[in-house]
Amino acid sequence: MIIRLVHPDELTALQELERAAGRCFHEVGMPEIAEDEPLPLDELARYQRAGLAWAAADPATGGPVAYLLAEQVDGNLHVEQVSVHPDHARRGIGRALLDHLAASAAAQGAPALTLTTFAEVPWNAPYYARCGFLPLAEAALGPGLREIRAREAAHGLDRWPRLAMRRAL
Repeated sequence: MIIRLVHPDELTALQELERAAGRCFHEVGMPEIAEDEPLPLDELARYQRAGLAWAAADPATGGPVAYLLAEQVDGNLHVEQVSVHPDHARRGIGRALLDHLAASAAAQGAPALTLTTFAEVPWNAPYYARCGFLPLAEAALGPGLREIRAREAAHGLDRWPRLAMRRAL
């Protein structure tokens, strides 16, 4: 896979990729998550313009098969979204995107990567733990992570156990 910045003309493809990746939530009894709409084009464009949207591109087609969005939160780079198309899952692509972000964050002097995720979904918290992320206690959350968690709760995501995680760089 080639990891590169997302091109402006790929934003609709990212939405389709997200819909495909989200379908697996049906398998774990979370149809609301499976049916949740991806980020709107204007929000995806904001990440893309900021240089905080990366794609794992298929070498044969050049098109994205996975993507990662990040933002600056509490002095760290926060993983907003990682999605891998199911046809390309379980090949280390998500981990490669995370490692790419970690290298970029370290080069910028960020001390860590953070993310929020579902605690009991196998390809969420258990997967991120295998990628070097550790759970963060609620008391250890900075103001930015607290705001993210509040938005997630308002969106109804706390219906299932969630947590914040951190990967030191």
